Formats: sequence, C-alpha cells, structure tokens
Amino acid sequence: MKKTLFLLLAVWVVGFGLAQDKLKACWIYVGPIGDYGWSHAHDVGRKEAMKALPWLETAYVESVPEAQVEPTIDKLVSEGCKVIFATSFGYMDGVLNAAKKYPEVLFGHATGYKRAPNVMTYLAEFNEVYYLNGLIAGALTKSGKVGYVAAFPIPEVKRHISAFALGVREVNPRATINVRWINAWFDPAKATEATNALMAQGNDVFAFTEDTPAVIQAAAKRNLPAFGHYSPMQKFSPKTVPSGQLVRWEKIYIDFLSKVRNGTYTNRNLDKVDYWWLLKEGAVELGGEFGVPINPAFVPALKAKRVTDKLTGKQTTVYDLVMARYEAMKAGKFSPFTGPIRDRNGILRVPAGQVYPIYSDKPGANQASMEWAAPGIVGQWPNEPKN
Repeated sequence: MKKTLFLLLAVWVVGFGLAQDKLKACWIYVGPIGDYGWSHAHDVGRKEAMKALPWLETAYVESVPEAQVEPTIDKLVSEGCKVIFATSFGYMDGVLNAAKKYPEVLFGHATGYKRAPNVMTYLAEFNEVYYLNGLIAGALTKSGKVGYVAAFPIPEVKRHISAFALGVREVNPRATINVRWINAWFDPAKATEATNALMAQGNDVFAFTEDTPAVIQAAAKRNLPAFGHYSPMQKFSPKTVPSGQLVRWEKIYIDFLSKVRNGTYTNRNLDKVDYWWLLKEGAVELGGEFGVPINPAFVPALKAKRVTDKLTGKQTTVYDLVMARYEAMKAGKFSPFTGPIRDRNGILRVPAGQVYPIYSDKPGANQASMEWAAPGIVGQWPNEPKN
C-alpha cells in the first residue's frame, strides 16, 4: 500500500513539474493561415516546432492588421504567453512599444531590423532562391518579358525582385522584369488583376510576392509558367510551376525556443540576436514542392538552353548552372549579390569581388535596407535612390 501511494505521489510530482515546465509561445499573423503563403508557412513552422519540442505550448492569432498588433500583444500576454513572434514587417514599432511595456516577455520580429534587450529579429531569407528562380525564368521566357506581381515596396521585397532580376539577366541579358505593385500581402483579386495586365503587355513568365496561388492560377489559364511562393504551390498547376521558393520557419523557431529554454537567450540579450538564415542553414529551399528543386516537366527545356557560366567562362546548360549555383549557395560559397553590380541607372552598388553586406552603417547600402533596383527592372520603384 505504501509503495503504491509512493508511486502515485511520484507520478503526480513529475506530472506537476512537467506542467509547470511548459513554455508558452504565441504567434501573430498578418493574414489568414489558409492563405497558403506567408502566414500559412509560419503556422506550419509553429506546428513543426510543437512536434519537435514536447515542452512547448503554443497559440496564435491570425489576420491581425498591422495597426492592431499592440492590443493583440496585450491579450496574448494576459493569456500567459512568454514568447511572442510577430510575423509582419509593419508590426515593428508596435513590437518595440510592447517590449517596453512587458520587459519580462521575449519577442521575435520577422523581417524587422530594430532590436531591444527582449526583442530579436529573424528572417528565412529568400534572395538566393529568387536568384535561382530568375535563372530558370530567363531560360523559359520567349518574349523576353518576365512579370512580377509585388506586394509592398519595402526593402525585403525589393531585394528579392532584384535578386530575381540578376538571375534572369545572367541567362537572358536583354530580358526585362516588369513589376506591378498591388500594395497588399493577401489579395487574390488584385494579384489576378495584376497578372492579367502583365500578360496583356506580353509577359510570359511570372513570379510574385502575394500570399495566395492567384498569380499561378491566372497564368495557368494561358499555360504560362509562374513560380511558387513560400509554400508548395506546384500542386495548383503541375504543368506550369517550374520551381519556387519554399521556407522552413521551424528551423529558426526550434533553434530560438531551445535556446530560450536552456537560458542562452533571455530578456536581457536579444538585442544581439538576428537570424538571417539562408540555404546554408536549411531555412529555405528551391522548389515548387519540397524535395523537387525543379519540376521535371521543365528539365528538358533547361537542359536544351546553353549559356556561359560567368564564374568559370565555360559553356553549360541552364539546368546545370542552376544546380551548380544551388549547391554552392548551400555550402555558403556564393551570393547573388557578388560584384560588380550596377543598378538600373548605372550606379555602381557592389564593387567587383565584393559581396553586398547584409548590414552596414550606411542606410540603404546593405541588403537589409536595400532600395535600389537591379538592371532590367521596369516599372515604378518608390524611394529609389538617386545616387
């Protein structure tokens, strides 16, 4: 009897200890998790983190307007959230304000650049994958016009369009990348309208920053290629999605939360923490679906197109060029922003032999705050620097 009581007490103590040892992390999404783009991908990352970390408890709020981030944080803190991830650039100042109000809570701000003792920044960065998509797009366009449906003119989106353009022009030096801004992260109607307008102008390959497969679906009606964005979108049009950008947010979430759990990260040292994770860290992948870097339906066309590799001076196929660059970037041995690079106005932005820095003391002179447009980009470019 005593032994039984002892065992029951031990089980209760262990169970109570585990319950007390839970870490509650909460996510704030700018769009619905059903968008199949940005917010959906973050929510997949949340779920994967829960699978990997048995001590993790989570909650989320979706479709939160950027102006409403502070009252949303108030609510989450009142519900016991100890770590809060805010997943939109426009949440930045609201997060900083809330961090002062709740100094004991740890915050992660996706795509931001402002940090505090209890606020870190993080990004699964896509410039390498957009560049690879650009190489493919340059080979596939027949008109020499590649369309891009863009969300908001912030440095992150501009950087990705420019990386894409650098890839397009490396394979197809006379091609243009024609940009239409829709000023929305989630608006399939606007994305469809922009795609139709770009098709009417002769664009025959498409990429985008908008959180639905609307661009893919609009282009597919005319059997035109469009690259997936953030989530595996090849299934929406298996014959017209050549590749895309895929994200594994869980790589960052698991790493960060584990370090919170073991005391490496606290509410006193996050101002030194910035995740800028790329192919090398496994935070992003090339492909329209996981494990398939290039849709097999497009491989013959890419193998038939021959170009000169600017690094070796040797002739190669576009397919082999894409795969070589992919492996080099996974090994951390190549950056799309390797000079010499001039912007579309002819101004030297990256000197020969140098890699454009992620951060620097001069605003705009780095990837994180990039505002200039790469050669070949056509269309409005808000805040484009003159020098």
